[in-house]
Amino acid sequence: MLEESATAAPRSRADLPAHWLLTAAERGNPATGLDERHPGGIAWSTGNSVRPLVDGTEYFDRLVPALRDVGAGDRIFFSAWIGTRGKPLDAEGITLGELLLRALRRGASVHALFWWPFLTLRRDLVPDNRRFATALRRHGGAALLDQRVRPIGCHHQKFLVVRRPERPDTDVAFLGGIDPCASRRDDHEHHGDPDVQTSIDDRYGARPAWHDAHLEVRGPAVQDVEHCFRERWADATASRRGPISRTRRLFARRADPLPDRLPPPPRSGEQAVQLLRTYPAKRPRYPFAPDGERSVARGYAKALRHARRLVHVEDQFLWSPVVAEAFAAALRREPRLRLVAVVPHRPENGGVVEAATNDVAHREALDLLRAAGGDRVDVHDLENTAGLPIYLHSKVCVIDDRWAAVGSANLNRRSWAYDSELTAAVVDEGAHPGFARDLRVRLWSEHLGRSPGDTADLADPVRGAAVLRESAAALDRWHAQGRATSAPTPARTRPRSPASGRAPPNAS
Repeated sequence: MLEESATAAPRSRADLPAHWLLTAAERGNPATGLDERHPGGIAWSTGNSVRPLVDGTEYFDRLVPALRDVGAGDRIFFSAWIGTRGKPLDAEGITLGELLLRALRRGASVHALFWWPFLTLRRDLVPDNRRFATALRRHGGAALLDQRVRPIGCHHQKFLVVRRPERPDTDVAFLGGIDPCASRRDDHEHHGDPDVQTSIDDRYGARPAWHDAHLEVRGPAVQDVEHCFRERWADATASRRGPISRTRRLFARRADPLPDRLPPPPRSGEQAVQLLRTYPAKRPRYPFAPDGERSVARGYAKALRHARRLVHVEDQFLWSPVVAEAFAAALRREPRLRLVAVVPHRPENGGVVEAATNDVAHREALDLLRAAGGDRVDVHDLENTAGLPIYLHSKVCVIDDRWAAVGSANLNRRSWAYDSELTAAVVDEGAHPGFARDLRVRLWSEHLGRSPGDTADLADPVRGAAVLRESAAALDRWHAQGRATSAPTPARTRPRSPASGRAPPNAS
């Protein structure tokens, strides 16, 4: 053993999960039981295998067989911002509602949490939650419509856990930015989902293309995701939260007891996974977060302090100057650090005041980043092969090919302070980059329109960022020249100008 130690390559501190992940004290929420169950006093689980699921089709193609495999005694825990019972998940048209009702008929238990706002403003989406919860209850499931947030906040956590007491090695958790609802079932070709979310801006066309990201997690971290569900479910103050009408209180009734906890699933891989969350400070207080929790913001802040080479971020709402300052500080501190940001071409439809406010905040955030990093900052949006913009809904960050975060939390003030959110930070336990690098290369390969395996020039993050920039500039020049010839590149990225006012010619 001594001889092995003498000859083994030494690991730098930057290779260790502890360099990147929060301690329990740094999480800033001593009331939660999330970190108490991890051995050795760490605030994350080890021995996990994590698989990125890029775009909704890939996620649903993994979710459907996992739910079809559920049998008697198995358990499903589901949390959604919006859950549409009849949403088709695959080419055969199977829906999440059908899969969950089939699980109930087979003797599995199903527990579900759905967001329920104070005011039902989103008539195209929000009633789906009520209908889904009602259907589950009628068939023996348990479901709550959860209003335990601030008046204009929302429960934004999106995850599903499957536990199998007789087959713990098959336990799985899915978490990230994808809900089973309209527009989500798109793939890497980005021709859109025929089931359309009507609130998307007209510039995205009649069948908006949609880019998103989720994770499939196996190993001990599955129990951590379940624990987050249990904390919300068991909150005894549910009936005292919010101005719920008498009718709605029927849907927000006290929760039935959950089944007893199972031991954590066995080791499945070599990734450390830390769950980062946002809960607002609210009265009556959450028992599991009496002063709220800001570990999403804290987790990003710690990782950005260690950034040295490249930060890649994809986000639906990189519109908050307060959040952008965390990235700008890293750029000012590290003169060689580069930032690649991918953002939507335009926000969802909104009123005149809302759209103007979003545009101003977005410009301020991007101006802040460019002032800090100059030509080390690249900001892109995406379009498909038809020249239509792709709506970017993902919430992804990769730092130095070591730390990666995928979840529900956007890079804006409300996701870092106001809504409830769940994001997974993933770090490889070994000395060599794996998950984070592979996720970055996978995303860049899609954005460049590459075929599988054509990624040699993307392996190095700095060189890869230059490839992305050159390709985006070539596509933009082709548009500027009237698109009279064949496209010079299969890439889908275009540089986002500071004015951010352009629209692809075919987008109207």
